[in-house]
Amino acid sequence: MSDLISLAAVYAARARIEGVVVRTPLLRLEPERLRAAGLPVPECTVYLKAESAQPIGSFKLRGAYNMAAQLPEAIWRRGLITYSSGNHAQGVAYAARALGTKAVIVMPVNAPQVKIDATRALGAEIVMVGPASSDRRHKAEELAAEFGYAMIPPYDDAAIIAGQATCGLEIAEQLPEVDLVVAPVSGGGLLSGVATAVKLCLPDTGVQVWGAEPELAADAKESFDTGRLVEWPAAKTSRTIGDGLRTQSLGALNFAHIRRFVDGIVTVTEEEIFAAMRVALAATDLVMEPSGAVSLAAVLFGTERLPAATAVVAVISGGNVDPVLRERLEEEVAAGARH
Repeated sequence: MSDLISLAAVYAARARIEGVVVRTPLLRLEPERLRAAGLPVPECTVYLKAESAQPIGSFKLRGAYNMAAQLPEAIWRRGLITYSSGNHAQGVAYAARALGTKAVIVMPVNAPQVKIDATRALGAEIVMVGPASSDRRHKAEELAAEFGYAMIPPYDDAAIIAGQATCGLEIAEQLPEVDLVVAPVSGGGLLSGVATAVKLCLPDTGVQVWGAEPELAADAKESFDTGRLVEWPAAKTSRTIGDGLRTQSLGALNFAHIRRFVDGIVTVTEEEIFAAMRVALAATDLVMEPSGAVSLAAVLFGTERLPAATAVVAVISGGNVDPVLRERLEEEVAAGARH
């Protein structure tokens, strides 16, 4: 399809975001630390792409800044606006601050307080609406039309996809022998970008790219399996602990990239997500938010649903954990270490 992003667009995005976005580390899940913590050791070598190392604690800064920085100054000077449950909100707020302009963020009432506070701390004006994805999108569009703000959508835009694809570009350079990459999927910005970059950078290696999402918000898997874009109601997707994965449908452009470059999508349970968070903290000291842990959960507990591989990268999309949940996680890891 002619509207799919090119590898040249990804390289251009990397040049554009340099100095604002971090080249995040690829951390090996060390077998010795797993054994010391009494945890099972995967047969494959597992690496964690730690997007929690970004200045805002998640990958979302890549796409948000790439899109904002492409706009004519006369446009971004009016202010940036978006709709988000948290991490993209911080990405746009950070991008606006880097450019020296205003950010207005429309957030759902069920957004984690830690993400609301972090977005406000970056200087953004926050407008609260209902829990549905459509509620916040419609409000943002209304405000953009009224005040002339530049819309920075969360995922369904070529510039957003190209920005997120820089994560995949880094993976291909950091581990060219990778044969399986697993990334979280909600609206599809990260998965579509990572898959596109990895497949275009490593075309003859046989590398596969898979998505992972909660069973309770599995609209992307249903869309992938049926070949048609489906939407789940907010009442269903909001059940998952992964607040960043509650989007009700993939974006249309994201879906086009996913159909072209993604090999499959698997789902994980709520228990598996939290277990993956415990494993990461015990074995790497890396704090993952639930949305970021679904990829590791798929690698640890969904091996029968994933292709056989020797070198696996799980993209950890973020680490902005609710303080109460983090305290519970640390207590459980500490209790496990004592037994």
